[in-house]
Amino acid sequence: MASKKSVDVSRDEKADGSVEYVERTSMKSDKDLRNMDDSELLAADVRPAAERKLVRLLDMRLLPTIVLIFIMNYIDRTAVTSARLKGLESDLHLQDTQYDTVLAVLYASYVPAQIPSNMILNRISRPSLYIPICVIFWGLTSALTGVAKNYAGLLATRIFAAFYPGAIYLLSRWYTRKELAFRSAILYGGLLISNAFGSLMAAGILSNMDGKMGIRAWRWLFYIEGSITIVIGFFAIWALPDYPHNTRWLSPAQRRLAQVRLAEDAGEADEDTAMDSAWSGLVQALKDPKVSIFAVMTCAQLLGLSFVNFFPTLTSTLGFSTTISLVLAAPPWIFSTMVCCLNAWHADKTGERFFHIAGWWWAVIVGYIIGITTMSVGGRYFAMFLMAAGYSGFALTAVWVSNAVPRPPAKRAAAISIVNGFGNMGNLIGSYAWKAQWGPNYHQSMFIGLSSLALSSVLAFVIRCILVNQNKSLDREEKDDLEDNAKRERIEEAARLEGLTFEEALVRRRGFRFLV
Repeated sequence: MASKKSVDVSRDEKADGSVEYVERTSMKSDKDLRNMDDSELLAADVRPAAERKLVRLLDMRLLPTIVLIFIMNYIDRTAVTSARLKGLESDLHLQDTQYDTVLAVLYASYVPAQIPSNMILNRISRPSLYIPICVIFWGLTSALTGVAKNYAGLLATRIFAAFYPGAIYLLSRWYTRKELAFRSAILYGGLLISNAFGSLMAAGILSNMDGKMGIRAWRWLFYIEGSITIVIGFFAIWALPDYPHNTRWLSPAQRRLAQVRLAEDAGEADEDTAMDSAWSGLVQALKDPKVSIFAVMTCAQLLGLSFVNFFPTLTSTLGFSTTISLVLAAPPWIFSTMVCCLNAWHADKTGERFFHIAGWWWAVIVGYIIGITTMSVGGRYFAMFLMAAGYSGFALTAVWVSNAVPRPPAKRAAAISIVNGFGNMGNLIGSYAWKAQWGPNYHQSMFIGLSSLALSSVLAFVIRCILVNQNKSLDREEKDDLEDNAKRERIEEAARLEGLTFEEALVRRRGFRFLV
């Protein structure tokens, strides 16, 4: 029998909710862990603090690393738009259509790579190696853009210049549905703030580095930004986790807790069954009509938001110098980042998705209307703030896909990649939607964007209606639906992870509803 002192210590540890207590209670074989009583590992007086500590650890390690990757990814992708203002086109003798093709070719390679990349990410056990290797590779190709001597050389480097695989999918393997929207917003906040930092960094480099060591400033822009990306790639090898079951810098108790959290969140284990594979996940995603609608919606959305690739060009139409135009490009994106985080926080708090996404597209439509109806500096600059804020909706798109296609992971990975890959066709098309001859007012471009966002709003409403109907079906669902072996196996796995009976896991599963 344990001494009274040891019992008191154990009680104190429980009261503190320490992960160390959880770890000591789980220092057994894997078989013992699977059979451990819920009251030991997931006791009400232990779990809340342990779970908070786990989420804080993810927020301090996983999230900042992915944000850094996103920031440099978009800075690298949009560097060519800043370089255009300082001699890129004239030095390489580019025509207007050739410049548009340089922008488009990035997405031509990016789009088909998304589906196999996410399928690979779902099957491999070490995303902490796979993602950083991709980061290092694109940083190298971005830096090599600076040595391009002609149109062909620039085109060759841009094909590989901005490939980032499965960031949202990796986050969805660690955060619950109610946590994911805000974290995704922080992630896409990196995208938005990168437009501000990228413009300010470009302003500094392009105004001070021209002629240094006999090298043009726009070449220095690619050398410096590409080198920073490579360094971040090596850092990510250490910082990124793998999956909840095999991350080496988590204790066994924390790994188990991470799996249980996600199993409870969806009412099913967040693991593929023996019947699930990358191919079967792709087939399931293609058969789900929501995925196809999401893909077309995202394509229309990104076409409507394609001004991002021309933002320094748009600010230059206000009539200021190159340096001032780049500086003016920053405030709208800083504003957009703040709006994005607040919007996602409220979306998490309410569990609502449609209005938190589509509402900001409507703000962009208002911005386009202002831009079409006036050429005043104040009016058009205000319109640019509304346009930039539209990315607050885009930041939640992949999250909504993850919420709408939660299980199995193979299907979720394929769905996110299909939506992200096909959706970026909008960026490819948008590369030709802002023609130089349509400037400086770009009315035709704005009409294209306005129409695209109207279409995406209609499709988003269709998805909302589908999810509402599916929630009603879940309300009517009875236990006899569990005759499907795959469904039963996932619920049994959730019960095993949580230390529950099958009936208790079934009750939790019935608590799951799609977020609309």
